[in-house]
Amino acid sequence: MKIRLLSVYTILICILFSACSQGNNDSADAHVFYYTYSDTYISNVRSALGTAFKNNNISYHDYDSNGNQTTQTEQVQTSITKGAKVLVVNIVNTGSDDASQGIISQAKNANIPVIFFNREVSDEVINSYEKCAFIGTDAEEAGHMQGEMIGEYVVRNFDELDLNKDGKISYILFKGEEGNNEAIYRTQYSVEDANKILKEAGKNELVFYDQSNPNKYLVDKNGQWSAAASNEYMTTALTSYNEANNNMIELVICNNDGMAEGAITALNSAGYNLGSEKKIPVFGVDATDAAQELIKNNKMTGTIKQDAETMSEAISLVTKNAIDGKNLFDGAEEFHSDKSVAKLRIPYSKYITEN
Repeated sequence: MKIRLLSVYTILICILFSACSQGNNDSADAHVFYYTYSDTYISNVRSALGTAFKNNNISYHDYDSNGNQTTQTEQVQTSITKGAKVLVVNIVNTGSDDASQGIISQAKNANIPVIFFNREVSDEVINSYEKCAFIGTDAEEAGHMQGEMIGEYVVRNFDELDLNKDGKISYILFKGEEGNNEAIYRTQYSVEDANKILKEAGKNELVFYDQSNPNKYLVDKNGQWSAAASNEYMTTALTSYNEANNNMIELVICNNDGMAEGAITALNSAGYNLGSEKKIPVFGVDATDAAQELIKNNKMTGTIKQDAETMSEAISLVTKNAIDGKNLFDGAEEFHSDKSVAKLRIPYSKYITEN
């Protein structure tokens, strides 16, 4: 009886170990490199991709590059040595082609397919290797959607938002990273498109809260789109720009929901966005679970949904094709693909309160 119980116990332990180590399997077919685990949206993608891989019977190994390109490049080298069949790469450095082209060179030498995702690489990089593809979004789309959402909201609520009654809405904007297309377009179009809507409605354009800042944004200097960076900036800004000084920041625009969370925490500390009427509208991008909860609780106003589940399904499909030696986009007709380069685009959508 003791022997039988021990055997059952051993089997259960083996099953549990197998399940827990699925995403940490050195001999896995797919080796996945995340620019950082700490990014909230990337964390959602990682979770969804793990599920999608398991559904497609794809063994995988995850790597956290922790925002360091040198670390990621070394991880890629190690994975190739371990026999990776596919490299799935969320590139750290998007400011130039050097890092992505270096990974392509390593993959070519080993005849291994490369699938870049989320953080876009150039068409030239993708076209330099026939076993390479990119899966992500249209970088401009989120910026345009966010700008439209902000413009329409401000027009509807202009008098309420104009706390000092100067006829203008003062905003602060948090940029995730320099040199990243998503950050560039979200920063540009969130304001430009909002201003077009305001002008058409006969309203004054948005005004950046700090006239001494020529960039008209505050960037995460570590390039990690973090809540910590926006929280620090927002906390500092509120010491000088507040209702007591009659120059309160009246609108918060963020490149992602993580930075929106950081800004909201700072506003909470100052007595705003606690679920009551005393609220400064905050907009983000990603529609993370945390952001959706903040919107539900009247602490955040709106976000642009970046669909982690659909992106993960597309990555899993293309990875499976790569492992099986098929055309990378076989069966991917439901996704929009660029005509001149192997890139799949996952659409964004709006997520906002009703008012």
